[in-house]
Amino acid sequence: MDILLTVLLLLNHLFTGSGDESASAKQILTAVVHNNAGAENQPGSASSGAAEQGQPSNVLEKKDPQPDSPKIKGIYVTAHSAGGSRMSKLLDLLDKTELNSMVIDIKDDNGYITYPTDNSELLKLGTPQKYIRDLPATMKRLQEHDVYPIARIVVFKDTVLARKHPNMSYVTSNGKVWENGKGDSFVNPYLKEVWDYNVQIAKEAVKFGFKEIQFDYVRFPEGFEKKEASLKFEKTDEKRVDVIADFVKYAREQLEPLGVRVSVDIFGYAASVPAAEGIGQDFVKISKQVDVISPMVYPSHYSTGWFDVKEPDMNPYATIKGAMEDTHKKLTPLGSYTPVIRPWIQDFTASWLGKGHYIKYGKPQIDAQLKALKDTNIEEYLLWNANNNYTPDANY
Repeated sequence: MDILLTVLLLLNHLFTGSGDESASAKQILTAVVHNNAGAENQPGSASSGAAEQGQPSNVLEKKDPQPDSPKIKGIYVTAHSAGGSRMSKLLDLLDKTELNSMVIDIKDDNGYITYPTDNSELLKLGTPQKYIRDLPATMKRLQEHDVYPIARIVVFKDTVLARKHPNMSYVTSNGKVWENGKGDSFVNPYLKEVWDYNVQIAKEAVKFGFKEIQFDYVRFPEGFEKKEASLKFEKTDEKRVDVIADFVKYAREQLEPLGVRVSVDIFGYAASVPAAEGIGQDFVKISKQVDVISPMVYPSHYSTGWFDVKEPDMNPYATIKGAMEDTHKKLTPLGSYTPVIRPWIQDFTASWLGKGHYIKYGKPQIDAQLKALKDTNIEEYLLWNANNNYTPDANY
């Protein structure tokens, strides 16, 4: 995408978007401006060096830890759903369709471990809940329904840990733990103790039988480069994008001997623009280190003009197709190091966009997204609905 067009579109999104993605537009716009002068040297660009275009030297040859796994077609499942009555309905959906996987919260968006644990290492920092009261029974149930289990672990967005241990977070000038506009706090990616804590949760999830660990919120807070100077926290001279990539590499090296896949969720925009330096997400650097990359390409999260679409939420086919074409362009240079591309797609109605900017999502809109994936040679996908209410009759 032409750099001028990119800047104009991001400026538009900055004023018309909402939530995390609007904030992310600020990060990416900053990245575009700062990186444009050297854009020809960005990983994946036409004039990148041989090391970026070919097989990178800083990772071992990728071998799928789950070579016999099916093509994953999954849904997101909260811990409340997994441990409650809704689970029967969700299992019935998978039984009756080609959906075959569940991404289940094991460490949630607040930072709670979602099941009771007696693991002394986890209890040093973690705060368990009983959302999934009997995790072994839940895993057995998944096995009985032939469900491929994926453990979702929210990493650096961790309000619980930040409040419990302010030294692991960012402290403001008045001595309080920093919070974003929603009251959420993050922990510091520079701290290896934070890395190890999340990896230990992942290792316990593997012991319970999860075949893949999906790390989410693998980034710094939105707008971090504007706040950084006013916050007190431990850091090194390493760039934020390298810190995040180093965590992913470390986690994969720790988990690889256990025969489990490692995946990471990442902003969909990251495939279409240079690295988002502010939040520390570099699409290529992260993708090099994982078995699966899951860009969040919800049509509702793109603003007017993306992929030549006036209203992206109202044209899911064109939006998903454009996002996947950009993803291929970004990752094809990695060759054999390219991870499985398994995007998150939209199964919710984005009414917050306002009249004339959204449509109600149901079977036609899900089918349009699935067709766009098929037309761009993407065989795997995940459906997101925060309340776990999924369209039952889509062409899965």
